[in-house]
Amino acid sequence: MFNRILTPRELLIGGGSIQHLTALLGRLGIARPLLVIDPAIQRLGLADGAIAAMRAAGLALTVFADVVEDPTDVSVAAAVAALGAGACDGVIGFGGGSAIDTAKAAAIVASTGETVDALKVPRIVDLPTLPLVAIPTTAGTGSEVTRACVITDTVRQEKALILGTAALPAAAIVDYELTLTCPYRVTVDTGLDALTHALEALINRNGNPHAEALALSALKLIGAHLETAAQEPGNPVAREAMMLGATHAGLAVSNTSTALIHGLSRPIGAFFHVPHGLSNAMLLPLVTHFSLSAALPAYAAAARALGWVGPGTSDEKAGEALVQGFLGLNARLKVPTPKAYGIDEADYHRLMPEMARQALASGTPGNNPRVPSAVEIVTLYTAAWDGHWSTETQELATIPA
Repeated sequence: MFNRILTPRELLIGGGSIQHLTALLGRLGIARPLLVIDPAIQRLGLADGAIAAMRAAGLALTVFADVVEDPTDVSVAAAVAALGAGACDGVIGFGGGSAIDTAKAAAIVASTGETVDALKVPRIVDLPTLPLVAIPTTAGTGSEVTRACVITDTVRQEKALILGTAALPAAAIVDYELTLTCPYRVTVDTGLDALTHALEALINRNGNPHAEALALSALKLIGAHLETAAQEPGNPVAREAMMLGATHAGLAVSNTSTALIHGLSRPIGAFFHVPHGLSNAMLLPLVTHFSLSAALPAYAAAARALGWVGPGTSDEKAGEALVQGFLGLNARLKVPTPKAYGIDEADYHRLMPEMARQALASGTPGNNPRVPSAVEIVTLYTAAWDGHWSTETQELATIPA
């Protein structure tokens, strides 16, 4: 089997690794960086030391702090303008997934001169771009090591997936100490995003031994430490484990792509502005139930890696435990249904056919072990609405795999 493995050129991992930023920029030949930073992260002062160090080193730094949650083509255009005004020769994404994806998209748009719409899948953007350093402050989206970014098309109200080596950072600094002030909800939602990345890499039709090893490592780390990190935000052991787990999950999914959960999740985020990790979590138990029979050994391996069953448990029991485990995890971590989140019911049901269209157009449902039709996707959205699967579960279980 042939596998093409893509990773950043350098990964600096560990507490305090942010202190090596200026040396890293020197190795990458960046003298005029654009720092794309989440405004909340800027207010917290998490980047103050790095900014001071870059200026002390004589770097001509430009700061762009107008990052928005769920970045849009409009916010990316503003970052591109800042990049041009500063004559920048490299980009730093500092913050959560929104900051890093904004930085990625700005580098790609500035380098290619093309629009977000022209760059989205099914096109694969394997083109040279300005060097980018990703510095995550959550654990996490994994964007620091993936060849993907997601930008909302404000005209179409659609999340555009840009995929290819152009979106792969040249380097990443993975410093868990930057997550110690991360609030409960962000810790939970980004942690569940990382869990979803690991799961979807493990059960993916594009799976390979490299991704499988990283996905299993991620699931072990996240399963053992997510709830502790959420409940004890200053716990360095849990925070470090979660940061490493999120990075492993990102490396895994970057070499398989995502699958059905992400495909269904993006339209919910685009239309109803639900944080990405949270919309993934809303769908995690249901899509796992839907897909279970098509890749039972892989799902069973996930349950064992998460620590929810023992090594001798049969695949059938492990698969059932995985679905129940996700339901229990969501309950403990206060993951709402779309209804409980406050989404308008009429809008949700009216938009389900369009959400199904967008999900299929993204291509990622085709990576799922059980590939749904548009009708099945609408059925899944219906079942997810209030979390009451009684009728819908039976319908889903009887649809031929």
